[in-house]
Formats: sequence, structure tokens, C-alpha cells
Amino acid sequence: MLDISQQNKPDLDMERPYSKSVLVVDDEAIIRALCNKALKGYRVLEAANGEEALQIFEKGEVDVILTDVMMPKMGGIELLKRLKEIEPTVAVIVMTAFAEKDVILNALKGDADDFITKPLNLLQLKTVVDKALVKKALKAEIANLKSMDQFKSNFLSLISHKFRTPITAISLFLQNLAKGVYDPEDPMYQKYLRLTYDEACYLERLVGDLLEFSGAINDGGGLKLEPCSPADIIGKTLQATRPAGKPGVTIDIDLDPLPVVLLDRNKFIFAIKQVIENAFKFSAETGRVTISLKLREEFFNVIVEDEGVGISREDLPKVFEKFYQVDPANSGQVHGFGLGLYYAKEFIRLHDGTITIDSDQARGTRVTITIPLRRA
Repeated sequence: MLDISQQNKPDLDMERPYSKSVLVVDDEAIIRALCNKALKGYRVLEAANGEEALQIFEKGEVDVILTDVMMPKMGGIELLKRLKEIEPTVAVIVMTAFAEKDVILNALKGDADDFITKPLNLLQLKTVVDKALVKKALKAEIANLKSMDQFKSNFLSLISHKFRTPITAISLFLQNLAKGVYDPEDPMYQKYLRLTYDEACYLERLVGDLLEFSGAINDGGGLKLEPCSPADIIGKTLQATRPAGKPGVTIDIDLDPLPVVLLDRNKFIFAIKQVIENAFKFSAETGRVTISLKLREEFFNVIVEDEGVGISREDLPKVFEKFYQVDPANSGQVHGFGLGLYYAKEFIRLHDGTITIDSDQARGTRVTITIPLRRA
């Protein structure tokens, strides 16, 4: 008798999106087919040897690798080592018909996450993969915690270094002032007073930067979209950013009229501010900074150009790294913490955008931000 209640029932496995991917690596097609059938709920990829597996893995979106040991071209132990070199937290399960100690030891040395023996127990296979994913998540969390600890350590060391110079200069001046070393009528007194004031202003900017970066670091990573006018944001950011110390730098502004778009206002302002500040920071006492806003079909560009010292070819690939600072004069006294462009890139990426830098030493720098249009 036909069960009518099942006639139009949808296939839940077909409708459910795959959350994780398993790459099955075995030179026997029948083994790959059996694993594919057993791993319902996972997106299963297949490779006949280690070389094929590496090519698939390098394309991304592989969470667990289930690999045989004995295969042509590249065996499972070599594949294991290569995978762990590329991504230490990747989960690798070794399946083998051999119970030899050498095989087990080599797999353990290669940081295999688990083993399963042939002939395969298909129920056990699903359990082993589930366990490997849990282990992978834990390893990723531990790696993230270690990375954060290292970041905090580097950040504290950098802060200490950046604060030491202005605090020392201010302290020495005040000590000498208290001892009566300076004569208020002496021109050198006015010079030292001005230098101390500049150091105090620099210290104030450092504190402001710290608060700004603290907000960026603890932001949570998501977007809080709201209707914004990019032109208004650029204008207000420029007004608040331009330093008083370089009156000889002229500004050209060319802003296309843009519709109101959805942006995370704080993140967009942060990114724009970092780029504009750098344009002034690395300009000479005279020169030009050009800021453009251009509307394209499905995106808009913010372009900031300067005629400053530029960036060498050696430094250019590193400018988006944490704590990296371009130091054309090799003074070791570049203002800032080397985090501005790192977070600017992250915040633009969250908007599905890109930020690129073109530069030549002694000929200036051009920064281009590209963001897709999200009309409000």
C-alpha cells in the first residue's frame, strides 16, 4: 500500500546546506564512493592521490581530510606533512589497512588528528569525522588565543617604546625648570619650552590613537549599517584630520554626488581617517593632497593621492601588516602604532570592498578604496 504522506515530502538532505567539507583521498574509487555515501550532511570532495588533494585543498573550503596511506604520486603521510605546513589547524584523519608501528609513528609525528582502519566501519567513520571537527575547532580557538596573547605582548611593547621618548623629554625639562637651570629670558628657554609643548601634544595624540584603536580592536567584527553620505563623511573627516603643522600642503577635493548608501559609519570614518592622515604625515612641508570620490556603476571609489616621500618596493607589500611602519628616514621615530592601515583594510573588507596602494619613492602615493554600492 502506497504511503501518500511521503509522496511530496522534500528530501531534507538535499535542502539542507552543507556546513562543513570533507576531502576523501584514496586511489580506490569504491572507497571514495563508500565514504561519500556514509558522510551525509557533509560536502564531500574526492581526490585519487596526494597531489590532487593538495590542489583541491589550496582552493580553500576544506575542513577535514580523510586520507589513505598507500597511494601513487604522493602518499598519505607526505600529504599529511604538507597539509600541516600550509594550515596547522586542519583536521587530518589517516585511514590504513596497516597496523605497523612505523606507519602509526610517522602519522603521529605528522600531527594526524585520528586514525581509522580498513575495512571501513561506515558508522564509525561518521563519528571519527565529527570528533575531528570538534578537535579542529578547539585547535583554532587555542591558536587564536595564542595569537591574541602575542598581539597584546607586541602592542604593550610598542606602547612602552612610543610613550618613553615624549615622557622622558617632558620629565627632563620639568626637572631642569625646577632646578632653575633655565633663564626665561634666554632664547634657548623658549625653544625648549616649545619642544616640550610639542612632545605633550604628541603624547595627547598617542592617547587619542590608543582609545581609537581600542575601540577598533574590541568592536566585535560585524557591520552596523546605516544610511550615510560618503561625501559628507570625507569632508568632515578631512576637516578634523588636517594637521596645523603643514600649512604649505594644499588640498584638492573632487567629490562626485553620491546617493545615500548603507555603511558602517564608524568603520568607514576610521578607514578614511587613516588614509588621509598618512597622506599628510608623509608629505613634505609643501605639496599637494588630492581626495576624490568617484561613482561607478555598482561601486564607488575613494582615492587619496599625495606628493610625499612615497613607499619603496620592498616596503609596499608590508604596509597592511600589524605594527609595520614605513620609515623613509630610518629614524625609528615614526608617529603612530602601525595599526591604522591593518584595521582600515579589515574594515573595508567587511564592506566587501578593497583597498590598494600604488607608490614610488620620492614621487608620492595613491590609495584607492573601492566599496560596492548598498543603496539605502
